[in-house]
Amino acid sequence: MSKKKKQLTFRSDTLAEALAQQDMAAVAFALRNDCVVVPLISAGQPDKPTDAGEVWTYREPDTGRIALLLFSDAEHKPAALPPLVGLYDGVWLHTFLRTHREQIHTVFFDLAGPHPMQASPDELLRVLAL
Repeated sequence: MSKKKKQLTFRSDTLAEALAQQDMAAVAFALRNDCVVVPLISAGQPDKPTDAGEVWTYREPDTGRIALLLFSDAEHKPAALPPLVGLYDGVWLHTFLRTHREQIHTVFFDLAGPHPMQASPDELLRVLAL
């Protein structure tokens, strides 16, 4: 009898529900207790746990400001973005934002819908630190 390999689902129902409510407290709960889908330029090395891959960010052409785009489901990621995604938790997001808070101007969740939401890095750091 062959064992079927469990397919990894690149989505967070908890985050999707929080975004549908447009409730930052619910989004914070989802980020602390579940995962978020992050577009990647390159994937991490499977044999090196500290290599999480290179995160893709959007730079506004006119201002040069950088936005981090996050998704509740890989299906919500626009096709124009890089095809690779990673699944990360709130600890990773807190560390990433703390490291890059001076460069990142804003964070968008599910930018193309169905329930987009925006937050500043400082706001997310505050709610993730609770």
